[in-house]
Amino acid sequence: MAVTAAAVLVLVLLSYSGPLCPRLVRASPSPLPSPPEPVALTLLACATEKGAVCLDGTPPGYHLQRGSGSGSRSWLIHLEGGAWCNTVESCSDRRMSMLGSSNFMKPIQFAGSGILDSDPQLNPDFYNWNRVRVRYCDGASFSGDAEARARDGSILHFRGLRIYEAVIDELMKKGLASATQALLVGCSAGGLATLLHCDDFRARFPQEASVKCLADAGFFLNARDISGERSFRSAFDGVVQLQNIRKVLPKNCLANKDPTECFFPAELIKSIHTPVFILNSAYDSSQIRYILAPDSSDPDKLWLSCKDNIKNCNSTQTQVLHGFRNAMVNDMKVAQVKEDWGMFIDSCFTHCQAHYGVSWNSPISPRLGNKTIAEVVGDWYTGRRQGVKYNDCEYPCNPTCSSLLPTPP
Repeated sequence: MAVTAAAVLVLVLLSYSGPLCPRLVRASPSPLPSPPEPVALTLLACATEKGAVCLDGTPPGYHLQRGSGSGSRSWLIHLEGGAWCNTVESCSDRRMSMLGSSNFMKPIQFAGSGILDSDPQLNPDFYNWNRVRVRYCDGASFSGDAEARARDGSILHFRGLRIYEAVIDELMKKGLASATQALLVGCSAGGLATLLHCDDFRARFPQEASVKCLADAGFFLNARDISGERSFRSAFDGVVQLQNIRKVLPKNCLANKDPTECFFPAELIKSIHTPVFILNSAYDSSQIRYILAPDSSDPDKLWLSCKDNIKNCNSTQTQVLHGFRNAMVNDMKVAQVKEDWGMFIDSCFTHCQAHYGVSWNSPISPRLGNKTIAEVVGDWYTGRRQGVKYNDCEYPCNPTCSSLLPTPP
């Protein structure tokens, strides 16, 4: 069971690295407009002196697109996602990809990337902010601080916490320190990282600055799978132990619970004082695949078709999914009663919605209260509306849940 659970976490969710881009079709002999220039990768070479390095020892990196006009003193920091590694073997494997080495990182497009987009029509509240995407190459949600020796004798560097601190420190020197508005955002493993670092991020600014956090698809459940095992918790335990996550976990939680339980969002949100927006699907496609019905729990592959597409689930499976949704809603009760927090919990079969343009703000974006995610997040951050908490009904009640929404493997 443990080996299988570890394999689950090793899955490299490469689709997190960029938005879904529509295929361009030439409609006439006239030339098409040139696509926007990709945003350059900035490597923190000097951070290696502090031990802030990727799994293979290469320097960490980020992409910065400068803001303008009214957004010149506003900053959005996006922490990239991409699963975790919880064994020496799985972490060693990640060194041969951009999830473990900056040698494989390239410039990326912000156009089409939802909350990172510079188009005011598509991203009206954040389009002219300073927007940063921090690359994920540590395998533990920017939170570990340890090292180990790989089988080939080389060193594995578990320095996610140092990477987070080094990137934020450098950005502070580049203007983040004088921000009047700041938003820390993350997707999936980056969404979990956002919850882990939210209060630390807020503490770096003067009280008069508006500083908030948005966790996208990062509310992972400490739930039993369909066989009755807590296989995902077992895998998370491997991450916590191997990469020494304790430093970022809430002290009041550690006083009463084991570190692995404190790594789950249901416990983390109890200790966060900074305003947070939780964006998640209650039928999160990745959580259904890897928490509720991992391969180890389904040897006869009865859930294979259901996990691939929620429309293929039979009535019995759908009832199990409803139970998973109810568990998520129950775990979020703490957030529900916090006045300055926000929520958008839809019932769409998808994973990560803020950095995909199609999900964030498009004709087929999920809607709650007849509003897109972009509108609701904007209402919450700017204070245009109070009590911005939307919780969808059970699948398949929402007609705006499109089958074209991203479901990373």
